[in-house]
Amino acid sequence: MTSSRFSDALFTDFYELTMAQAYWRSGVTGHASFSLFFRRLPPGRGYLVFAGLESILDYLEDLRFSAEDLDYLASLRQFDPAFLDRLADLEFTGQVRAMREGSVCFPNEPVLEVSAPVIEAQIIETFLLNQVTFQTNLASKAARVVIAACGRPVIDFSARRTHGSDAAMFAARCGFMVGEAGTSNVKAAARYGIEPVGTMAHSFVMAFEHEIDSFRAYASAFPDSSTLLVDTYDTVAGVRSAIKVAQELSERGHGLVGVRIDSGDLGELASTTKAMLEEAGLSGTQVIVSGGLDEYEVDGLVRAGHPIDGFGIGTKVGVSADAPYLDSAYKLVEYLSRPVLKLSADKQTLPGCKQVFRLFGAGGYFRGDVIGRLGEPRPEDGALSLLEVVMADGRRTHPSPSLEELRSGCLSSIGRLPEGYLRVEGPDVYPVAVSDRLRELQSEVADEVRERELGES
Repeated sequence: MTSSRFSDALFTDFYELTMAQAYWRSGVTGHASFSLFFRRLPPGRGYLVFAGLESILDYLEDLRFSAEDLDYLASLRQFDPAFLDRLADLEFTGQVRAMREGSVCFPNEPVLEVSAPVIEAQIIETFLLNQVTFQTNLASKAARVVIAACGRPVIDFSARRTHGSDAAMFAARCGFMVGEAGTSNVKAAARYGIEPVGTMAHSFVMAFEHEIDSFRAYASAFPDSSTLLVDTYDTVAGVRSAIKVAQELSERGHGLVGVRIDSGDLGELASTTKAMLEEAGLSGTQVIVSGGLDEYEVDGLVRAGHPIDGFGIGTKVGVSADAPYLDSAYKLVEYLSRPVLKLSADKQTLPGCKQVFRLFGAGGYFRGDVIGRLGEPRPEDGALSLLEVVMADGRRTHPSPSLEELRSGCLSSIGRLPEGYLRVEGPDVYPVAVSDRLRELQSEVADEVRERELGES
């Protein structure tokens, strides 16, 4: 057998399947609801950007165990053949309520809730957490860079350093959704309709006897779209050569788009480069910088006032280097209409199906969120209910939005956060409250559990 013959239904933790068989054998197969949420933000973060919903909906619509999947499970000799027959017929038949992909979100708020027969809802846990956790992390990191750039274009250069080719595709998609201008990843550009962007590599420069020969060759091939990499040997000398090639292009009725600096003191070199370009009458030629950048470096360069026209971001953003994981959870909150919770120290959960209400303040900015019970009235006029039905009976309830539509909604969502929550360092803490009704339910269920399981009264 080869891994390519197995379906995504097998992308699950082994205990999900052993629990599923135990549910089945015990007759505990009723309707259940699970909430997916983030317990806390990484240090220094003021918000997250929810991502990964489209991957989840695709997975749920296609969920089936293949013959090869079932043969493999049978070979383990741990599963009842009748249970495997049950898996052969399994598909997702439930409901998903979720925030719109691209929405800002905060700790303990369910970004999605699943309601389905418990075996279906349990088996999908691993895939849902994998997709939402990873893509939300990528989107949130990239959003911070876009905000730090203060309107200057940000380009995704992360493909060669991400943790696998799938990760590179998600990095490009999530980056575009939060406002990046393009990607170097050609497959992602083709799949998602993103502008492909590229300059040249140091290897191209070094393949020619002289740096200026490489610049002339590239400019000849792309006379109206060239950005020249000027730091292979000496940046200032490279800029002089780029200026000469730009002047040669101008004489032929073409123009140099820009130069890229990939090493050294990027701020000082950008200032020197811009001054040289302006002195040569090339003030419209862009200065692009790259090389180990994330939101902290970009914020510092922008705040210092260096004349940089755009940023290429790669490694640190494609792997979310400073915060490579999120503390996400997918917890049972209701079984057979009975609210349930977890009482573990520091990890007590909120029972029952829920709604997240977003409150607005002056100027239409977000003022805070309230987590309430599903069906309870809005806490105030104008509050927005964030969780909407996106799948019913195992099928999407409406066509998927385009990536451009998600980008527009995402930028609107981020744009409604007051500046204090957007700061790269030391952001304010966004207020998230629990409604009185939900808090009362939590207290009632906790008391019932303590009495039933611990003998407390």
